[in-house]
Amino acid sequence: MPHPPVGVTLVAMPTTRSRHVITESDRIAEALDDAAKRWPADAHNRGRLLVRLVEEGIRVIHQDHDRRQTAWAEAVRETAGVLPGVYGSRYLEELREDWPE
Repeated sequence: MPHPPVGVTLVAMPTTRSRHVITESDRIAEALDDAAKRWPADAHNRGRLLVRLVEEGIRVIHQDHDRRQTAWAEAVRETAGVLPGVYGSRYLEELREDWPE
């Protein structure tokens, strides 16, 4: 088996999980700089800041989802029963009669 090139260290990976590589574009650099201000204890570790940004992003996504679900449920409650008597007792049967078999 050939030897690895000089300066290359091969070690076992500490995880079997997928790893992701991103390029620090201007926008990513700005986000990491802002994150360093929010989490100064991790300012020296841009990898850790990236993890914090992802964790914060998923927290906001979940909050937004919960907010939307709450708003939807509230809209349903507010409009439930506002059209009593508009549809007759046979409305659905009559509507379905027009559907092709």
